[in-house]
Amino acid sequence: MKIDGFLRQALRRAMIVLIFVGCEQQRLPPEQQPYESADLRTRIDEANAAAVGFLLSKQSADGAWRSDTYGTLTDGITLTPPVMKTLMFGPPSDEALAAVQRAAEYLRSWVNDDGMIELQGRAPDFPVYSAALSVIALSWLPMEGFVDARDAWLSFLREHQLTEPLGWDRVDPAFGGWGYSVFPPHKPQGTVVQRPPFDADLSSTMFAIGALRLAGVWVDDPAIENALVFVKRCQNYNEMGGPVDSQFNDGGFFFTPTNDMQNKAGIAGTDREGRLRYHSYGTATADGIRALLRCGLQPDDPRVEAARRWLEDHFSTTTVPGVFEPMREQDRDAAYYYYCWSVSHAFRQLTITTIRQNGRSVNWADDLAKELLRRQRDDGSWANQHSFVKEDDPLIATTLAVAALANCRQILWPDYE
Repeated sequence: MKIDGFLRQALRRAMIVLIFVGCEQQRLPPEQQPYESADLRTRIDEANAAAVGFLLSKQSADGAWRSDTYGTLTDGITLTPPVMKTLMFGPPSDEALAAVQRAAEYLRSWVNDDGMIELQGRAPDFPVYSAALSVIALSWLPMEGFVDARDAWLSFLREHQLTEPLGWDRVDPAFGGWGYSVFPPHKPQGTVVQRPPFDADLSSTMFAIGALRLAGVWVDDPAIENALVFVKRCQNYNEMGGPVDSQFNDGGFFFTPTNDMQNKAGIAGTDREGRLRYHSYGTATADGIRALLRCGLQPDDPRVEAARRWLEDHFSTTTVPGVFEPMREQDRDAAYYYYCWSVSHAFRQLTITTIRQNGRSVNWADDLAKELLRRQRDDGSWANQHSFVKEDDPLIATTLAVAALANCRQILWPDYE
């Protein structure tokens, strides 16, 4: 398939702007000079080109991507949207562009004649991620004819938010969030006190917020306002504005207030009010910053500044930072590539080029890019040695690593195309 010049130019613009969840183009302060290591830039470009080649080799005939590692990731709709967007980071070849169009057609194949998502017994394994990433991918697609499909996935996504239509009240810890439930989770009624499993979490909510905003939803939309309620509940933050509490209110984020086991860093203790508190850790804190910004908070908002300080103080290129319970230590780096992607995105949205650690200035993008390059495999892919969150599947790890490298590249060379 040959792609005309207009489409190629449009997709190239999308590649420059789109960094996995499509934030607005961020400009660095004029006093910060662009990075000058052309060798590293070349290595990043070559690494991403190799990764694109690997991903292209894994596309199915129907335009979808399916896991060779996990049966639960063979539904097509789970892996297709993130891989589809990742192809927009590589060189705009005819092969890559044709693959993107086939993927878009696959996402549209889930939409029936009434403009609704047609499940027919094939409910996505991770519906919120699938819907949110489909909205993001189709929103940035430089091709006509897919707006209706984007809107169908957007409606599907809205149905999964835990708000009043599903029986959730503002006082409920899960209110306003999205989670892993296969079907929209209604709040238990009557004497039933058991929470539905995986009802709301920060990662799913952050993806949903990003999708809504990219589709043109404003911060005063009830969905965004309600989401902010949940996001704030995931932050270890003192609303009274007191000093940082090294034990609890350190400014960082955790995964969810609704399910103890989902918080990978574990339980930090019980505070004076008798509330169970959770350790802050890097992945959740990066997601939390991005969610706050997407909900309309400014970089100088006290909540954003508190989370930023935590992330800068604890930043690492080799491991997910934070204090982990001994029994949860094995889970620390299960989401390593997700952490690299999210922390690079958070720093990029805040236009942070260097951070201070142990009395010295650290070029985080340079250090992170080099660590990711060191971990790339010979076939162009990445894979985590840990399986807890399925990053040992190269289709998952590779999409995240490519996006993280793209963020690093944009920080190091903001004016280079």
